[in-house]
Amino acid sequence: MTSATPSQGEPNGRGDRRSQRTYTLIGPDGKPYRSTTPGTLGGHRRGRLYGRLDCPSALRAIARGHYITQRVFFPDEATAIAAGYRPCAVCLPEKYARWKENRESTATMNTTEEWERTRSPLISAADLAEYNDLPDPVPHTDAELTALIRLLTRPKSRIGTVAVGHSRDLASRAAADAFATTWKARGGKILAVVDWPETAASWLRPARRLTAPGPDAWVVAAAPLGFAQLARRLRHSTDWDPARCYAFVSLRDSRLPALAGPDTLHGLRGASTDGGTWDIRHRWVTSYPPEKTAD
Repeated sequence: MTSATPSQGEPNGRGDRRSQRTYTLIGPDGKPYRSTTPGTLGGHRRGRLYGRLDCPSALRAIARGHYITQRVFFPDEATAIAAGYRPCAVCLPEKYARWKENRESTATMNTTEEWERTRSPLISAADLAEYNDLPDPVPHTDAELTALIRLLTRPKSRIGTVAVGHSRDLASRAAADAFATTWKARGGKILAVVDWPETAASWLRPARRLTAPGPDAWVVAAAPLGFAQLARRLRHSTDWDPARCYAFVSLRDSRLPALAGPDTLHGLRGASTDGGTWDIRHRWVTSYPPEKTAD
């Protein structure tokens, strides 16, 4: 089987006319061009696939009188790929398998991005503007950290593994670091530490990173505005449970439940600067005094 249709060549540089065999190949732009070198791969224009010149599937189709009008040729594999053709499943099974895997991965990514654009639970610009006066996190206190540890280690809690999330401000970073150090000193495990900016085009990546390890609980030190957006994505796209999430006092703002959305934060608990605690029930934030300790 020849790799292209021969045609009469152009005159050579010495002024005489000499018959020269040329071949019609497909370039990276998908358009045909003439070449003095035969193609190394064949393809099917309508099926947008390429394969070896001795591909048994192609040879059978040609023998039956099919395929020929759609037959194309390429100088190399890179050109075939650039022209938008995929590997043949019969004669290039390994390359076809990799192509299929990459296509499915890309399709999933594109679907996710489209979902983000059209159905994203991100907070509207109007709501962000209304709540833009939410306070920045303040440095945590020793009493606050102690109360937070107490929440996680209450009787029958059985919490051993924790994923920590925090905003990128200094106070949140310091609180997250202090908790991780204390938790590990008590024999607990930190499965992941994830941070996020206050504003982002998509919150899906940090949400997945925070939940992927499958911890017993989550501990959060964050600014309210950014966490409200992350929490929406956590509830929409992961198995995150706010009832298994514990936070520093920066998230004790009474406006946070409304900003995050109906019941997005229902069950979230946290510690206060004086060693007290607080929790969120639907749209309400309730604070509790420090526990009394025996003298």
